[in-house]
Amino acid sequence: MKFLRRNISLHLRIGKRRKGKQAWRKPKGRDNKMRESRKGRPPLVSIGYRSKKERKNTLIVYNLKDLGNAKKYNRIILGKIGKKKRAEILKKALEAKINFDNLNIKRFFKKNQSKINETRSGVGESKKTLPGGAELKGKTEGTRPSDAELKEK
Repeated sequence: MKFLRRNISLHLRIGKRRKGKQAWRKPKGRDNKMRESRKGRPPLVSIGYRSKKERKNTLIVYNLKDLGNAKKYNRIILGKIGKKKRAEILKKALEAKINFDNLNIKRFFKKNQSKINETRSGVGESKKTLPGGAELKGKTEGTRPSDAELKEK
């Protein structure tokens, strides 16, 4: 949780767009609602907000570059990414013998093997078909004919 100064959004000089000025300062005013911990006000720094020690040495992997640094961390978690990228990352993780805390790699490949193969085989092909199954003939990408097609007519 990030603790911000009181009324930080109202004053440009204390950090609306200046991250360095957004340092925490305890509200000390006599009638300050934030100091009194009134309902609907931002929280004050107090005991109980510290992050757990086990979460501090955690890496969330979003790409292959993140996976290269994985040996330094105790916990490794795979982030929210698509199936193609996830499959690439998991193959590299299998080679490097890296385990993820939130995913079973073998189960992922067993469940999604057919889908991964389908996406790989369909990468180079760009045939366009009509709903009835008939293939489209001629130029399908744009509606305007090229100069060579106009000269033929």
